[in-house]
Amino acid sequence: MATRDLVLAALFAAIIVALGLVPPIMLGFIPVPITAQSLGVMLAGVVLGARRGAVAVLLVLVLAAIGLPVLSGGRGGLAVFMAPTTGYLIGWVLAALATGYLSQLLVSRGQPGFVQTVNFFVAALFGGVLVLYACGIVYLAVVSGIGFSKAFLGSLAFIPGDVLKSLIAALAGRAVMVGYPLLPQRA
Repeated sequence: MATRDLVLAALFAAIIVALGLVPPIMLGFIPVPITAQSLGVMLAGVVLGARRGAVAVLLVLVLAAIGLPVLSGGRGGLAVFMAPTTGYLIGWVLAALATGYLSQLLVSRGQPGFVQTVNFFVAALFGGVLVLYACGIVYLAVVSGIGFSKAFLGSLAFIPGDVLKSLIAALAGRAVMVGYPLLPQRA
């Protein structure tokens, strides 16, 4: 990985951390807060591609593991990886990978702008919602013992917000592709 790729990954790690400054919203019926950081994960995948996006997310998780308060609500330390919501954190890496891979596969320079935006949206929706939720729901159900159906039903409340985040990520991906044509050259 070139220095440029590492710098871009670090930049998006900083964006994910900055999105953690938005206070989390607890719903009360499920121990998973609504945060803006999942938008950062989608953005990393859409803009940087699979490998650099996953590196950005891994960097955030390493910073959290060493105790820096980089997760929403100022959380950090190894304890965040022992919570029922750890599956969502693990899912961030896979979500960035899936979003980035699909963005690389579906979006090309020769496509009309609307098609690029729709393809970025599909990539963000698949990676940032489907993959992320699969990891989070399975882990939450197993670790907390609430069962898959309860974990799934509790997670449904987050889908409208995450669909909106997918749309924002798609629009940002398209804007970056137009404004910074050299940036999407993915590693």
